[in-house]
Amino acid sequence: MSAAAPETAGSIGVFDSGVGGLSVWREIVRQLPHEDTLYFADQAHVPYGPRSQEEIRAFCHDITAFLVGRGCKAIVVACNTASAAALKYLRETFTGLPVIGMEPAVKPAAAMTRTGVVGILATPATFQGRLFQATAGRYAEGIRLVKQVCDGLAELVERGALDGPETEAALRGFLQPIIAAGADTVVLACTHYPFVIEPIRRIVGPHVSVIDPAPAIARHLGDVLDARGLATHRGRTGRHAFFTSGRTESLREALAQLTGVRGTIHRRDPTQRVVTG
Repeated sequence: MSAAAPETAGSIGVFDSGVGGLSVWREIVRQLPHEDTLYFADQAHVPYGPRSQEEIRAFCHDITAFLVGRGCKAIVVACNTASAAALKYLRETFTGLPVIGMEPAVKPAAAMTRTGVVGILATPATFQGRLFQATAGRYAEGIRLVKQVCDGLAELVERGALDGPETEAALRGFLQPIIAAGADTVVLACTHYPFVIEPIRRIVGPHVSVIDPAPAIARHLGDVLDARGLATHRGRTGRHAFFTSGRTESLREALAQLTGVRGTIHRRDPTQRVVTG
């Protein structure tokens, strides 16, 4: 796959605090290969997890305004922390714009579990957000949710440490309480975590299901575009642009490592000038 800036308006805007949202982006490209996309990594401010909801909401507003300014017809908030803090606000602020966020996959996990115990891997902000609390309250009645904060895991993914002793040790520490509780289902409630899904599966064993929500998000996006008459003609190949608020080389390396895509990365600075690098 090659990457190039879309020539026409009507891209799908996808953003995350860093490279984690690429797990959602790659699924969108797989399911909707005819659609153009514009991916924004807010690497100047990664990670979002320890930040206040007010600060995260301000970042999300700025990024969404930037994406809308570049002609995006729909926005995917490919970050559980950002969705928890800002999804409702973005929908109220950018009225008429389809804004799709990440919802912890509690519903499918609750339907899937046989032991009645489900492990959730997430950031503190995701667990503290109303979105998680509402989802858990709606779908997890009678289910024990073992909530595990994974401090530092997103940062490991950001620097490309997807396997090896450091990542293995971190994952074993996060997963041990979930395994000990008897969980047979694990939900990845941060878009960075699917990039370490294989070591997670290795640690929990074949009897435990691990849920990556990205395929469901991509399917939902396709349904929304169809319902609103925004879908692009399928007889074409989508084109893809990438932006970062941080170092272009950092996103370029992550893009190649995580998705196999090589392309030009653009940097957006605080004055909203775009610098190609």
